[in-house]
Amino acid sequence: MKSPPASPRGFFAIGIEGVSKAVNLGNLLRSAHAFGASFAFTIGADPRVMDTIADTSRASSHIPLYHWQSVEELRLPRGCRLVGIELLDEAVELPAFPHPLQAAYVLGPERGVLSAGVTARCHHLVRIPTAFSLNVATAGAIVMYDRLRSLGRFASRPVAGGSLPEPVTEHVQGGPRRRKRLI
Repeated sequence: MKSPPASPRGFFAIGIEGVSKAVNLGNLLRSAHAFGASFAFTIGADPRVMDTIADTSRASSHIPLYHWQSVEELRLPRGCRLVGIELLDEAVELPAFPHPLQAAYVLGPERGVLSAGVTARCHHLVRIPTAFSLNVATAGAIVMYDRLRSLGRFASRPVAGGSLPEPVTEHVQGGPRRRKRLI
């Protein structure tokens, strides 16, 4: 079995605003655990969801899960950028989005959109280029995969179909850098 590639630098979190289905939260937690999220969160979740999370990987035992009642309560680590995932005309399409090293991705609720309060707090708005909205847990998994693919150390994809990728070059640590002292 091949060992997994080195983790990308930085950290990320993923969350849902207004989640109302335990299965969706459970699926998102499982994917967050698998993709190496630092934490997960909810904003304004239906309280019944918290009692019946369908989390088959027990992700909440491995990554912190935070619950905030409102966007005003939301607290992120210093330097962490809030990235809203929503089908909005003004949003950047995911394949063209440069992921921040420190990011918290927030998805809109089932059968709804991100609230104006959450959208206003977002540093970036991103859309998955689809004809219509996806299941919230599926959308979250796509965003996490895109982050891993763009920030991880993977071989470049070959241009021609059926070609083999070039091997990843080994990272070489440079020597120490000496800095001039400012007087």
